[in-house]
Amino acid sequence: MRSSLLLLVSFLCSSSLLADWPQFRGPDGQGHSDAEGIPLTWSETKNIAWKTAIPGEGWSSPVISGSQVWMTSSEKKGLSLHAICVDRASGKLLFDIEVLTTSAAGPRHVQHGYASPTPVLDGKHAYVTFGPRGTVCLDTAGKIVWKNTELNFNVIQGAGSSPILHEDLLILTCDGIDVQYIAALDKYTGKIRWKQARQHLERVTRAIGKMAYSTPLAKTIDGVPQLVSSGADHVGAYDLRTGKELWWMPYTGFSQVGRPSYGNGLFYVIGSVSQDNFAIYAVRPGKGQLTDKQIIWKNASGVGHVPSPLLVGKEIYAVDDKGITSCFDALTGKVHWKERLGGNYRASPIEIRGRIYTCSREGVSHVLAAGKEYKVLATNKLDGKLMASPAIAGRALFIRSDTHLYRIEQPGK
Repeated sequence: MRSSLLLLVSFLCSSSLLADWPQFRGPDGQGHSDAEGIPLTWSETKNIAWKTAIPGEGWSSPVISGSQVWMTSSEKKGLSLHAICVDRASGKLLFDIEVLTTSAAGPRHVQHGYASPTPVLDGKHAYVTFGPRGTVCLDTAGKIVWKNTELNFNVIQGAGSSPILHEDLLILTCDGIDVQYIAALDKYTGKIRWKQARQHLERVTRAIGKMAYSTPLAKTIDGVPQLVSSGADHVGAYDLRTGKELWWMPYTGFSQVGRPSYGNGLFYVIGSVSQDNFAIYAVRPGKGQLTDKQIIWKNASGVGHVPSPLLVGKEIYAVDDKGITSCFDALTGKVHWKERLGGNYRASPIEIRGRIYTCSREGVSHVLAAGKEYKVLATNKLDGKLMASPAIAGRALFIRSDTHLYRIEQPGK
């Protein structure tokens, strides 16, 4: 009886952890959820459990662990940088903590902000970063545990890459116009454990041509934990234990944003075929520079600059910045369909049990059926701009606008 109870408790705890959304693009970093009961339709007056005003300005996506929802924001035109925590059940603002101040906010893109990287959670701590302005670890009581302001690089459009966790390491991507490197911090102390400079940028002559903003993906291949990161002019894979480069593939272009995915034995990475034309590359990992045989396919048709592609089984979906949505065969790159949703997009799509959820800057969310045929299941509208990617926990969808955080859930669930 006792062993059965322990197994039940263990199952419930593990299920609870799996239900959380601890990083950009969810538990697997690829935008997938098996949550049940997520609403298909909503509006300002329908299926809204709560709506909470978020102080300051920020485009980081919400992340969720247990009873807490974390985000970041900025105030005083980027001179004051904050960690925000909201109660998951009630929407009550728990913490609005000024974690960093700076005398120079630095430049930013006109459609960007000073608080765009999404936090990452480990159940006991929240890790927030503001690029070269600094990185901070807080506990769940809102107390600052450590700060690191040693990682300097010049981002002329504001910080964009989100941090990720691997075991006891916090990984930060620092691809500026002056220096380009990946840093691994000890997640308990904030001290640098390793730092790996980007390579293969010798042919890039303009400083601006060396910047990138992609969030990397961690995946263990043949027993080796790999960090796959799209940078300027190439994608690289690094041994997470040491930072040593494992393999790489060249392309032409910079300012990559989309996060890689993994499935079907392939990495799907966002690269370029020219300066302003982005592409999905399906590659088989190896050693050193990848050969033509390891580049299974590439497609630059309808692939956006900012939203990350979404891999669902044998199909991969891309929403470009102007609202064109495409479905590719993930094994061949063949286009199954391409349609215009309308609107402008920065948020990355997510998949919940065969449904694809998108969010446009105009506040419109389309729900599509995953599959080889194009089918819109619902179109929903909220007030404000939607640029942060959505999150899921329990039976609720969490969407951040430019002013509020919404908990979208059917009443009585």
